[in-house]
Amino acid sequence: MATKDVYYLCSECGNDFVKWSGRCPGCRAWNTLVEYKNEASSTKKTRDHKAVIPQVLTQSSPELEKRISTGSSEFDRALSGGLVAGSIALLGGDPGIGKSTLMVQVAHSVSGSLYISGEESEHQIALRAKRLGLKLERISFIAQTDVHIIAATIATQKPRLVIIDSIQTMQDDAFPSTPGSLVQVRECGLVFQRLAKQHNIPIILVGHVTKEGNIAGPKILEHMVDTVCYVEGKSMQEMRIVRTTKHRFGSTNEIGLFAMKNNGLHSLTNPSAHFINDESLQTPGSALSVIIDGNRPFIIEVQALTAKSVSSYPKRTASGYDAKRLELLLAILEQRAHISLSEYDVYINIVGGLVVKDNGIDCAIACAIASSHGKWVVPEKLCIVGECGLAGEIRSPLNNELRKNEVERLGYTYFTQPKTLSDALRLIKKGTV
Repeated sequence: MATKDVYYLCSECGNDFVKWSGRCPGCRAWNTLVEYKNEASSTKKTRDHKAVIPQVLTQSSPELEKRISTGSSEFDRALSGGLVAGSIALLGGDPGIGKSTLMVQVAHSVSGSLYISGEESEHQIALRAKRLGLKLERISFIAQTDVHIIAATIATQKPRLVIIDSIQTMQDDAFPSTPGSLVQVRECGLVFQRLAKQHNIPIILVGHVTKEGNIAGPKILEHMVDTVCYVEGKSMQEMRIVRTTKHRFGSTNEIGLFAMKNNGLHSLTNPSAHFINDESLQTPGSALSVIIDGNRPFIIEVQALTAKSVSSYPKRTASGYDAKRLELLLAILEQRAHISLSEYDVYINIVGGLVVKDNGIDCAIACAIASSHGKWVVPEKLCIVGECGLAGEIRSPLNNELRKNEVERLGYTYFTQPKTLSDALRLIKKGTV
């Protein structure tokens, strides 16, 4: 680091520089260099550095290979089986999405865990645990923000799991900047990283997110941890998804599905049942499809509504689905299936609050729109899968066999797509599928 009075730290990559620049020389991001005072101590002594002897890799201890279950089958699934000894994980999400609720439940489930909060007092955590129906005596808690006191406590108590809520409230007195600043987040993250490796204790860091949805603080924080997870969902809906975006000890294609109830987050072991409403399937405009999120297939319900427009510019509204993709499907329906909707408002909704980016539901959405417009009902046990091309053809989506197995496992009929969308609509309308 520079020895001048000030230096400049990049909020994206965490590199520091001796002078300001409009563009970071490290990551090439614009307007990310922030000025900080150089607080490096002048009393630092140079140390003699001795060479070390390289060691040959040997088989690790079975105790260290054994993963620690979080007590939640869905959280374990997102972590590819649980927490690894000595690992450090970062959990982010919007305010009020359920991060602290999930962590309190994990602290209750893992015996010998230590919950450290810089945001809430012991009384507040006790009230939360009581509301969730948890036993207070099973949760060890301290309210502390000083990383050196926390480090001494961990070294003395040697807990089985440590939860830090949140990394943005932690502070290292060696750096007088305010908690949550780039320097504090980086330095505190390094302290916890060393603690996890030194004592072989898994540590979960809860992180705030910016308005863009990224973890607040320097990007280097995500580089230094072993696992990065995000809690996704909408605060007014009960569906929550824990999605892993980085994982050194497993796949990033796994997700955990939860339902937020009054007594906490509950694992959705059968998510298909959560998204299906048998009553709505008996009305025009509803259809079933199956999506793949990560490596996980589950059945969802799509709803469509067409209404005569009172405007010269009909509305195209989509909730949980790409609006541009909806416009493309409407053009295909008009040109290839001869269903004109130029004078109708079209509304699409993915039931359950999901945001779907899987093009495998194209055919189901097209059928739901045609069903609403023509006032006919799609068979309620029919699961429609297929991607629509501009020529009106239907293509099999990725992981087609995985989707088919899930549909058949739940007792539904997997619609084997004909070659064109017009043929599919004709067969479904007649019920000859």
